[in-house]
Amino acid sequence: MKRVLVVDDSRTSRRVLKDILDKAGYEVTGEAINGKEAVELYDRLLPDVVTMDITMPEMDGIEALKQIRKAHPDAVIIMVTAAGQKEKMMEAVKLGAAEFVAKPFVEETVLEALEHVAAEQAKD
Repeated sequence: MKRVLVVDDSRTSRRVLKDILDKAGYEVTGEAINGKEAVELYDRLLPDVVTMDITMPEMDGIEALKQIRKAHPDAVIIMVTAAGQKEKMMEAVKLGAAEFVAKPFVEETVLEALEHVAAEQAKD
C-alpha cells in the first residue's frame, strides 16, 4: 500500500501532499489536476490509494470517485475536503470513499488516514 495517485487542481496542495508522502516513504505514481484526468490515470497506473480533492474543474472528485469505483470496486480513495463540505462528504461515504483528510493538510492526519486504509485492507 505504497503507490499513491494525488488528485487536486491546486498545484500547491499537490506539492504539500507529495512532500508529506515522500517523507513518509510513499511513492507518488501520478498527479492529476481534475477528476477526468484522475479516472484516466487510475486505469493506467492502478495505484494502491488515491487522494482525491472534492472541488475541481471539469469533473469533481465525487464523479471521479463514482467512475473509478465502478470500474475498480476495490479502489481505495481518500477524499480531500475543504471546510463546509459536509454534504459532499456524506455522498462520498455512500459512494465508497475509504477515508477523509481536511485542508489545510496536517501531516499526522494525512499519514493516519493512509495507515487506517492500509489496516482495513490488511483485514480483507
